[in-house]
Amino acid sequence: MFFALPLVTIVWVYILAAVLPAAFLMFYVYRQDSIEKEPPYLLFSLIIKGIEAALVSIILESIGQHILPKLIDKKSSAYAILFAFLVVAAVEEGTKFFFLQRRTWNDPNFNYRFDGIVYSVFVSLGFAAFENIRYVVGYGLSVSVPRAFLAIPGHMSFAVFMGIFYGRAKLCEDRYQHMRKIGNLTAGYLVAVFLHGFYDSCAMVGNVFSTVLFLVFVVVMYAVVFRLVKKEAASDRPV
Repeated sequence: MFFALPLVTIVWVYILAAVLPAAFLMFYVYRQDSIEKEPPYLLFSLIIKGIEAALVSIILESIGQHILPKLIDKKSSAYAILFAFLVVAAVEEGTKFFFLQRRTWNDPNFNYRFDGIVYSVFVSLGFAAFENIRYVVGYGLSVSVPRAFLAIPGHMSFAVFMGIFYGRAKLCEDRYQHMRKIGNLTAGYLVAVFLHGFYDSCAMVGNVFSTVLFLVFVVVMYAVVFRLVKKEAASDRPV
C-alpha cells in the first residue's frame, strides 16, 4: 500500500520523519528565550550554517576514515574510541563551532547570554536534521524513531553545553576579559567534543557494558540539559 503512493509523497514522508524531531527541539529552545526573541531570518541562517557544517564534516571525516586505519587496527575497541573522539566528535563539533562563531559573534542580535544557547542549538539541529535526512533516505523509516530519541537530542545536548560557554564568552568580551573569553570559547568546544565522543564511542564499541553505559549516559545527559536550559533562561542577562 505504501509503495502505491506517489514518489513525491513518499519523499515528503521521509523528509518530515527526519526533520520534525529537530524542528520540535528548535521550537522548545526558542520558547525558552523569554526576554527577547531572535529574528526568524537569523535563526533560518543558522539552520543553513548547520547544513554547511554537515557538508564540510563529510569531507573531513572521510579524510579521517582514510588515515586512522593506517595507525591502528580497525577491528579494535581502541579504534572505535579514537574514531569517535578524533574523527567524528572533533570534526563535527569543530565545524559547528566555526560556522556558529562566523555567523553570530559580531551580530548585533547577540545581546543576551542565552542567545548563545539558541544560536548553538539551531546550528547543531540544522546539522542533525540534514544528517537525519541522509540516514532516513539511506536506511528507511525504521531508523527515524531511534534517531528521534537518540541522535537528534544528542546533538542538541552537545550544543547546549557549547552554547552556555559561548554566551559566557560574549559576556567576558563585553567586560574586556580577553583570557576568560578565550577560556570559555575553548571550554565550549572541548566539552561538546568530550560529550559527543563519549556518546559515540559507547555506541560504536557495542558490547554489553558500553551499551548499558550509553543508556545511562543518555538519560543523565538529557535530564541535565533540559534542567540547564530552564536555569540559563531564567537567569539570562544582557551581554
